[in-house]
Amino acid sequence: MGSFSIWHWLIVLVIILLVFGTKKLRNLGSDLGGAVKGFKEGIKEGEKSVTDDKASAQGASQQARTIDVEAKEKS
Repeated sequence: MGSFSIWHWLIVLVIILLVFGTKKLRNLGSDLGGAVKGFKEGIKEGEKSVTDDKASAQGASQQARTIDVEAKEKS
């Protein structure tokens, strides 16, 4: 009695379909898919901006480290 058989799950699925209807479940699925897609795009944009920031910071630090000095002798 600890686990459910396939028949239990099928009955639960039929009850869910009867209560919510297929249209609501389809809309829920498309909304969830759109949210996941938007989340993935946001993560990619965030990673891109972080790598761009790191690259610009490295370029600025390399420019800051370069010192061009001309040595003159004492007369």
